[in-house]
This record gives sequence, C-alpha cells and structure tokens, in this order.
Amino acid sequence: MHTNYSAPMSFDAESPRQRLGGLIGRTGRQWRRVLDLRLQPFDLTEAAWLPLLHLSRAGEPLRQKDVAAALALDKSSIVRVLRGLEEAGLIARGEDADDHRAKPIVITAKGRKLADRVERMSRQLERELLHEIAPDDLATTRDTLERLSGLLERLGERP
Repeated sequence: MHTNYSAPMSFDAESPRQRLGGLIGRTGRQWRRVLDLRLQPFDLTEAAWLPLLHLSRAGEPLRQKDVAAALALDKSSIVRVLRGLEEAGLIARGEDADDHRAKPIVITAKGRKLADRVERMSRQLERELLHEIAPDDLATTRDTLERLSGLLERLGERP
C-alpha cells in the first residue's frame, strides 16, 4: 500500500522513522565493508573499486569533475584516487578534441576486466543478502529508497 503524506509529520526521539537515516547509513557501510573484504585478494579498497565501477558503468569517458560529483568526493580526494588507478594501469587520461585542457578518463582493458570481476562479486553479494527477502518486501524497500533518494537529491540542489 502506498501512502502519500501531504504535511510533514512530527516524530518523537524514539520514533523508528527518526532512526531510519542511521539505519540506511549503517547498512550501506556494512554492505561496502563486506564487499571490501571479498575484494582484498585483488588489492582493491572501496576508494578504488567504487570509481572504477562508476567509470565502467558510464559507458563513455568521463571528466574528473563528473566522477567526483557522482561519488561525492572533493577535488583533492578524486585526484589522489584517480592517480592511484592510473598508476595501476586501470585508467588512462584521454584527449578531448573540443577542449585540450580536459582529459577524459578512459578505463583500460585491465581496468575493465577488474571492474567486471568487481561487478560479478557485487551481484553475488546482493543475491546472498536478498535471497531470503520476500519479493513484495524488496519491491517496497526499493520504491521507498528511490523516493528518499530523489527527495534528498532535490534538497541537495537548494541554495
């Protein structure tokens, strides 16, 4: 059942709704931690595999600022992460025909192979985690999280 609330609701400090943000954050951190542990044999940490996956999924070269924005990283952090990926031979800086100052980030064959492996391991973890969740419960959870994500995105755009 889908309910729209027309007015903001007030919650007391003990309300489960009040703690939802913390639960979502903790679950996300735990999920990434388990994936991090599974990726240790490949000498990958979240700081490396997350941008690598993003670049792989993009389907086209991205600019540094776009990768930083997508991953919510500041300029100095993304520079450091991309430098490490480049030194490992997982990405390369391309040439932009329209803007010679811009250096689109291109995932290399080695990077694509590793990203594919990370993607498979990520899907396997998701299957393991969700196999006991009823399809209707999972659909409701995804719908709710999509709605929350959209709301947060709009709030983040406000001055």
